[in-house]
Amino acid sequence: MPATPARAQVISVRPATLPAPSRGHDLEVRVTAPITGTELPVIVFAHGFGQSMTGGDPLVDHWTANGFVVVQPTFLDSTQYGLTLDDPRYSTIWQTRVDDLERVIDDLDVLVAAVPGLVGRVDPAKLAVAGHSWGGQSVGMLLGARVIGPNGQPGEDRTDHRVQAGVLLSTTGIARGDLTPFAQEHFAFMSPDFSELRTPSLVVAGDHDQSQLSTRGPDWFTDVYHHSPGARHLVTVHGGEHLLGGIQDYASTATTDESPERVDLVRRTTTAFLRTALGLDVDAWSAVAESIARPAAPAGAIGHIDSKEDHS
Repeated sequence: MPATPARAQVISVRPATLPAPSRGHDLEVRVTAPITGTELPVIVFAHGFGQSMTGGDPLVDHWTANGFVVVQPTFLDSTQYGLTLDDPRYSTIWQTRVDDLERVIDDLDVLVAAVPGLVGRVDPAKLAVAGHSWGGQSVGMLLGARVIGPNGQPGEDRTDHRVQAGVLLSTTGIARGDLTPFAQEHFAFMSPDFSELRTPSLVVAGDHDQSQLSTRGPDWFTDVYHHSPGARHLVTVHGGEHLLGGIQDYASTATTDESPERVDLVRRTTTAFLRTALGLDVDAWSAVAESIARPAAPAGAIGHIDSKEDHS
């Protein structure tokens, strides 16, 4: 029996804390990095509603094994804080999420210094953002997406030109009057405009992802691909629901579509896209795209890829 290849060793520190008096809670962050390597690229990962910096291990483990430093802030909507709809911070929590992401990028050197042996080994110019669900909308604003205001016009531009690439996982789509009444009342900010999202991005969506916040079907989660000039590729996960087979953790009771194969598809495509988009490996994306187009089991493809013309 062949030997199992050794897994790359990583080091993880949590929490690394950034003081934030006006926020009500200091900004707590987890930083995970390979213990070897230099000029390491960075992924800032935004969790979904109610989650925290401790989530996403199936992705984080794969990204760090492939040479990325992963930085994960905990947002105010995390269940660990217990904020309710009556909290005065709740109506602007979607904006605070973006502020938190900006703070993490601004203070990346502070966070790197919190990890033993990491100083001098990170290339902050090779910076990507990734987000799942609400986290996808949050990082999408750094990529150029905006929120339609009460006047029907796109609001503040929060594009961060330090960010070189993005990954949008199960990211909510355009509101065309099809938000449920609950979503209209409590999540009015879920009305994105993607027309100025120009940073190179990968979109990943499950074709069985039926949101309780929208009356539309799973195609809602593909809007960012179809309506933004920066979204270059769409990975559709066959049979995938909102957690895309279990990307949140290894034993999530919330995962209703558990599938190591689906998780592996998300891991491989996101890693390959970022390696190519950040200039680490020009052939990484084309190689993984070809392997998915020609699955080992012809009738058992776990997903497929759509790409816009003239984009690698």
